[in-house]
Amino acid sequence: MEFKQINPKTGEDLILTNQIIAQFLHTHLEEYGDELGDILKCIDYVMNPMKGGNIIVGLVDSKIVGVVIVTNTGMKDFIPENILVYIAIDSSQRGKGYGKELMQKAISVTKGNIALHVEPNNPAKILYEKLGFTNKYLEMRLIK
Repeated sequence: MEFKQINPKTGEDLILTNQIIAQFLHTHLEEYGDELGDILKCIDYVMNPMKGGNIIVGLVDSKIVGVVIVTNTGMKDFIPENILVYIAIDSSQRGKGYGKELMQKAISVTKGNIALHVEPNNPAKILYEKLGFTNKYLEMRLIK
């Protein structure tokens, strides 16, 4: 798999528009995804040089097979410096190790600790655990 890294420091568009990346995530996140507009907000956040993060696109034969987005939190120590917000693999390409490759690339290019949220029944939870992620806390939210 070939990787294309998009972040505000490189400024590279790499011919992949925000809309293409967002649509890929919206389609392949399936029941674990968000609305297209929310995904675009996340991409805008990463591309803002005052905030930042990384978008990593996995390509096979010039076709997108996976995307991962990691955002910077601007914090350190008491909250991890980064949050893995999205990772998706093309539904027709799952089971080929692309998710692991994409995660390993994201981990290697991200400076600092990484947090993520995963639903207990999401099959990706097993991958995260194999890569060293642990569950220290139970997340609770007050939705107003």
